[in-house]
Amino acid sequence: MTYTAEQITKLMDKEKVKYIRIYFTDVLGTLKGMSITRSEIDEVLENGQGFDGSSIEGFARIEESDLSARPDLSTFRIFPWDISGERVAMMFADVQTPTGEPYSGDPRQILRRVLKKAADMGYTAYIGPELEFFYFRQNSNPETIDSAGYFDYGTIDQGARVRKKTVVALESVGIQVECSHHEVAPSQHEIDLKYSDALKMADQAMIYRMIVKEVALENGIFASFMPKPLFGQNGSGMHCHQSLFKGSNNAFFSKTGEYHLSDTGRSYIAGLLKHVREFTLVTNQWVNSYKRLVPGYEAPVYISWGQRNRSSLVRIPMYRYGKEKATRVELRSPDPACNPYLAFAVMLASGLEGIKNKYELGNPVEENIFHMDDAMRKKKKIDSLPGTLAEAIDLFENSKLMKETLGEHIHGSLIANKVKEWDQYRIQVSNYEIERFYPIL
Repeated sequence: MTYTAEQITKLMDKEKVKYIRIYFTDVLGTLKGMSITRSEIDEVLENGQGFDGSSIEGFARIEESDLSARPDLSTFRIFPWDISGERVAMMFADVQTPTGEPYSGDPRQILRRVLKKAADMGYTAYIGPELEFFYFRQNSNPETIDSAGYFDYGTIDQGARVRKKTVVALESVGIQVECSHHEVAPSQHEIDLKYSDALKMADQAMIYRMIVKEVALENGIFASFMPKPLFGQNGSGMHCHQSLFKGSNNAFFSKTGEYHLSDTGRSYIAGLLKHVREFTLVTNQWVNSYKRLVPGYEAPVYISWGQRNRSSLVRIPMYRYGKEKATRVELRSPDPACNPYLAFAVMLASGLEGIKNKYELGNPVEENIFHMDDAMRKKKKIDSLPGTLAEAIDLFENSKLMKETLGEHIHGSLIANKVKEWDQYRIQVSNYEIERFYPIL
């Protein structure tokens, strides 16, 4: 529902809301914001709230630090719980310059720009992410709270109870949940959101991560979206189901096409496959992300597509008769610690590039790629994702499409931040090195 400013203030008074949180994200997808009291909200809804952006990662230089957070009224929600005994509401904001122009360092504005490009081509973009996470005990090390496996369910299990409470909290703020279940690794869980338009879904992904953590803390445990927190166990992914619509028609569907995929859908997939190495820095932005992207733990590593093949990077879920609107492509490489605004932007931009330039889609691969040797993968022309953050930085830095999609500001900010992260990581001496080499060298 989209509210007017007058409706929001009336609803705040009716529900006795004392203050409202205005949220945005930095370039890495960290939630930022400020609290506005009821007495000041009328002014903020009308003119936005000024703030200093110079200390926010990837935002402004000191001489360009004056920015304004302009609330998006359609994102108004009241939290399902009191905070310090007070009722609290929230809204997302678009960051603007003092002259009212969209700010080039705002990830939400980047996604808006890509969606405008899609709209100019006649498309509305929808995304449905599957965000995985772990529950741990509250201590300095990741200690699991269960030893359950895929789809295990126990009513006395703490993780299952907390997950159910999280689903209730999500739905109470208007976020539709399709299903939830235990994942493959111990203490690993997944809550799947019902697909929505890409900007709304990026906002919901941010709320999702916040609510998962809040509910976990209320119940004495810690929730982590770290891509690979446990050695020897599956990491956490964020498979992204994507589709484009023209009006009420799914542009990916074809009655006669193989896999019921239209030429548009095939070119979109070809765009994802052609540019995925370039955008992996965005969808998998942490040095730890590349501990997940290794063979043997279900995460896709090899660049291919198929229908039943879950070792492929892109999967086409099986078509069910009468479910044309559900035709979609599933990209399986992103992880839940990315910035969803930028991740959705680069995926969509790559798919649209494929459609615009009519990229040809190669043959699907239905064999288990993890069981192929190097010679077989080379014969089938199956490339792989970058194996380290350093490799991902290099591919991203030299990508014309990524620079065009994200703009020079965010493109440069991400490179600078990730080069620093890699440098800090590679000079560390790990426990593995001490245990393996100290006794013998």
